[in-house]
Amino acid sequence: MRQIVLDTETTGLDPAQGHRIIEIGAVELIGRKLTGQTFHCYINPQRVVEQEAIEVHGITNEFLQDKPVFSQICDDFLNFIRGAELVIHNAAFDVGFMDAEFSRVNKSIGATRDFCQILDTLLMAREMRPGQKNNLDALCRAYSIDNSNREFHGALLDAELLADVYLAMTGGQTKLELAAKSASANGEMDSGWTPLSNKPNLRVVRATAAEEQAHQERLALIENALWRS
Repeated sequence: MRQIVLDTETTGLDPAQGHRIIEIGAVELIGRKLTGQTFHCYINPQRVVEQEAIEVHGITNEFLQDKPVFSQICDDFLNFIRGAELVIHNAAFDVGFMDAEFSRVNKSIGATRDFCQILDTLLMAREMRPGQKNNLDALCRAYSIDNSNREFHGALLDAELLADVYLAMTGGQTKLELAAKSASANGEMDSGWTPLSNKPNLRVVRATAAEEQAHQERLALIENALWRS
């Protein structure tokens, strides 16, 4: 399966009020492995970024002035995500903005769900961890994923962190492999245990004649012993 782990940053909270996407970050997974293929761009929203949003992601109006508008990156973005399963944290937010942007460019593009499957890791986390915080920072802590570089929200960094979180959430136990086995060069199974070449011989303590006699006398007292049948 081809999956795209995706995140966006925006000018505000509601596309219905004219807010726009200003950053897209996405990383590709195939067969649950990162391929190294990414999509990342900043976008001129052609409107002012709200100060509250700047405080979250740190992307200023001045920084975005010379960036391409969404219509200029739309085809490349569509080619990257089309046919994949999108893995998104709080998918309704990002997909709502994506649908609004696609509609502005060309209404015939349709909704994101028309050409991608969507998996919401926030809903998944709420089912797995009811009653707990399930934002990205909390999940990084829960699954021991280093997010120390995350001073601001950034679409590509958040997509990379979410990929690690998603793989940890869905991969089961991966660190403790006491019983792991792998094929050795000669085709035999290797248990991973290496015998010590200099280990001491075990000391064998044998019963004395008196102890053996006492043992036999004790066994003789047992009626209908199975070992006699």
